Amino acid sequence: MIKSPSKNSNPKQEEELILSSRLTRIFYQTVYHFFPNFYSWLKSIRDPRVIGKCIYEIQTLIWIGLLIFILKIGSRRRLNERFKTVYFVNHLSFLSKQQLSGVAHHDTLAHLVRGLEPELLSQLRDQMINRLLRNKCLVKFRLYGYYLITVDMTNYLTFKRRHCACCVRKKVKVGKGRKKRQWHYYHPVVEAKLVAPNGFALSIESEFVENRESGQKRQDCELKAAYRLLERLGKKYPQLRICLVLDGLYVSEGILGLCERYNWRVFIVLKKGKAPELYREYEVLKERCVGNHLEYECEGRDEKQSYWWVNDIDYKFMGRYYVNVLECVVTKKRPKKGERKKTRWLWLTNFHVTAENCMVLANGGGRLRWNVENQGFKMQKRGGYNMEHAYIRDCGGAKVFYLLMQIAHIINQLIEKGSLLDEDLRKLLGGIRAIAEWLLEELRTNFFAPGEIDKLLAARIQIRFDSS
Repeated sequence: MIKSPSKNSNPKQEEELILSSRLTRIFYQTVYHFFPNFYSWLKSIRDPRVIGKCIYEIQTLIWIGLLIFILKIGSRRRLNERFKTVYFVNHLSFLSKQQLSGVAHHDTLAHLVRGLEPELLSQLRDQMINRLLRNKCLVKFRLYGYYLITVDMTNYLTFKRRHCACCVRKKVKVGKGRKKRQWHYYHPVVEAKLVAPNGFALSIESEFVENRESGQKRQDCELKAAYRLLERLGKKYPQLRICLVLDGLYVSEGILGLCERYNWRVFIVLKKGKAPELYREYEVLKERCVGNHLEYECEGRDEKQSYWWVNDIDYKFMGRYYVNVLECVVTKKRPKKGERKKTRWLWLTNFHVTAENCMVLANGGGRLRWNVENQGFKMQKRGGYNMEHAYIRDCGGAKVFYLLMQIAHIINQLIEKGSLLDEDLRKLLGGIRAIAEWLLEELRTNFFAPGEIDKLLAARIQIRFDSS
């Protein structure tokens, strides 16, 4: 690669520079390996601007929006100071296939985003997910042939004053002693993510919680949005074998009916307060089904797992749905400071539970619900993506930035968990979170030698994911 000159360098710095320059190659190889038609997908997005009066083409501006999140810039305005080097412009020119002399101003990106329909970015994400599924990139992460998809809600924008007519509002305690109450206005989103034991949390569908009709008496909520999302998911992927992993809010006949209609499997957290009759029925039958018990000593993890289960319980005693309940209790032998000694999980499922599959169902199914919190929402809020930052105040534009973040997060996960990122490079980086910082610096200071990029992308490679 062509590198920017360095006045004061030593052998150790040169070694780090040579090793870190591989990040740019890994970025290009990952994007072009998994999504060879990415440019044509971007080019086909309908441009809402006046044709013939725009300097920057739509694929160029979308790439700028994606790079804000891929490189974890943190805000829209910072792109003017971070993306302005000659080397970065060369990279952007190659990615967008448009000859550029500079990077667009952040207001130019905002102008496009305000007019862009969020559904078009959702279609781009669909194309990416379909490509991964059709190429069987995620097939080894299935549970008994089913892809695990978690559904949960999070807030991505919060305001103390009404932001728009679509805001969802609630009163919160404020001030000293928390005695006063004040209206806060929110823009939540219900997110469906494809999860895997290796930490994958790939966004597959989004549904925004918003008051769509003026003067409506009841606000939109998580459950209403989840039904809309699941109906759309079933229509988009009618032949995909799906296993939903849900929290206790979703214990309902409506969810069980959807699973029966689309032939889905399901894990739902079972809590006493959400389904008291079913919970009591399980507790009674658990004492009678003495043989439905298994204990397992986990080698190398310093814990013991205990399982109980009951099959074919009549949900609500109406003869419409029969469900199974699986219980898992993890006992830590030497708990760390602040760690609970015993943790108990209880799931409602339509998998038939046996002694042979109870451990797989619990550890490879029900317990993966936390991936949407840890590798999904928590990473996007605290891991550099800055989800709760208002990249734009326009309601439709905020949705576009949210979807750009989800697409960028998919690309980053494919880089972070791919086999191109070997142990030597991981040790040099000091952690996965440093990838964006190192990659940004590499794009700002280096570019490919003549013919190097074509040779790099023409080479046939394999990218594997760790299944542990």
